[in-house]
Amino acid sequence: MHDIAKPMTKTLDDTGRARFLGHTKQGAAMAASILERLRFSNRETRLVETLVYYHLRPVQMGDQEFPTKRAVYRYLRDTGEAGIDILLLALADYLASRGPLVSVDEWRGHCRLTNYILAERDRQQAEILPVKLIDGHDIIHTFELASGPVIGKLLSMVNEAHASGEISTREEALALVRRELLAASK
Repeated sequence: MHDIAKPMTKTLDDTGRARFLGHTKQGAAMAASILERLRFSNRETRLVETLVYYHLRPVQMGDQEFPTKRAVYRYLRDTGEAGIDILLLALADYLASRGPLVSVDEWRGHCRLTNYILAERDRQQAEILPVKLIDGHDIIHTFELASGPVIGKLLSMVNEAHASGEISTREEALALVRRELLAASK
């Protein structure tokens, strides 16, 4: 089902190579529609929709060797509970698309990428995510801001910088927020 929109999005480039631009987005919407008609639960529907939408992301993250810590953080943030399932789907999709012509070296590369993402996920969950450098109250009180969506955006930025190793202390987190607020006020 993850490639359900390929027939509708197929185009040929100048060299005659088939392209399927937008098939993940269109396919996710189609999959959700089908599952809703079949009366799947909302949770199941969202899971499959996420699988279809992000099934190319692991391979795209690995275009240049291993992805950055920030890229892994964003991948896990964006895919939520489907992140590991998507990694497995990407491996299965690679094997299915190559068939008996699969290159052992390329397969090993895909497996190394998957193992790296899983290891980075484990590291972030063990070392980074349990440690809150600051919370919304810190931002509100330190910078005399009102609560609202901007606080959540600032916290998200801090968490991403923390996961990628750019900051590791409360002071660095507050300095990052200060720089962002100054840049936004210009």
